[in-house]
Amino acid sequence: MKRTNGLAALTAALLMTSALSARAQDAIDIVFTHHSSASNTFWQAVKKGFDDACGKVEANCQMLFTQTEGSIQDQLANIEAAIAQQPDAILTSIVDNTALDEVLKRARDAGITVIGVNVDDLEGAAGNPRQAFVGQGFLAAGYSLGKAQSANFPAEGPIKVLVGISAPGQNWSEQRGQGVINFLEEYKASSGRDITWEKIDSGTDLAVTADRVGAYLAANPDTTAYFDTGFWHAAVARVLADRGIEPGKVLLGGFDLVPEVVEQMQKGYVQVQVDQQPYMQGFIPVMMVYLNETIGLAPADVDTGQGIVTPADADAIMELSAQGLR
Repeated sequence: MKRTNGLAALTAALLMTSALSARAQDAIDIVFTHHSSASNTFWQAVKKGFDDACGKVEANCQMLFTQTEGSIQDQLANIEAAIAQQPDAILTSIVDNTALDEVLKRARDAGITVIGVNVDDLEGAAGNPRQAFVGQGFLAAGYSLGKAQSANFPAEGPIKVLVGISAPGQNWSEQRGQGVINFLEEYKASSGRDITWEKIDSGTDLAVTADRVGAYLAANPDTTAYFDTGFWHAAVARVLADRGIEPGKVLLGGFDLVPEVVEQMQKGYVQVQVDQQPYMQGFIPVMMVYLNETIGLAPADVDTGQGIVTPADADAIMELSAQGLR
């Protein structure tokens, strides 16, 4: 009797191992949709992490870019196309608090794993049916950026700040900008300094940001600092250089270690930058899908960080940034 039970247990274990092995060998299908176009340097770093992870687990993967930078309608169309393919998982940025709810619920109802990446609903899992989020906490990151840059504020005199909301209405940009303003409010209250700030629709294109912020700085030459909610202040640095304005006269800070920004850090025009580790944002969700599909481990939230980078770090980072690893 014991022998029979032992054989049954061994057989069951072998069958389970065989099933898991077979499932692991089946190619997993993953589609990554988001709100940016292929010309966005940041998203090429995310794509490298995504592609590298897919190669490691031998998954069938594709990343769908939008035709127009920041287009929610393009993103929705790409999610619809992804659902029609019936993949194992859809990874997507959640830049709007309502626009993606219904379509992602349909994906979940169809048995598709859904993971939010890079941008989350402001209410997190309570506001969207995604199963996990991999990305940065934007309010905290904006606050950290403001705090780090404040160390470079002049010791005396009024401080005038411009905050660029790169994509008005989109969660990532609004929250980062609000985080900067939250710090400025606290800084003003605690220091007693004469500090004021304004917001501007600064755009998500280097040329557009250069024009809009450049015009503002020409009209307001006493501006102390400009905070961008993306990496487009790299173009503002070029404007300052073209006008013969020395590095540090207008303090610049923003997000993401794309090569254009790191180059301007090396020149001294950008003093502070926040790294949200885009390679990690592409890599980790693929591994979550793999573990979910093969051994049933549920996806979990991962904060990819708000690391502060200064010009002292720029030389070491440039090579990795150019490779899409930082």
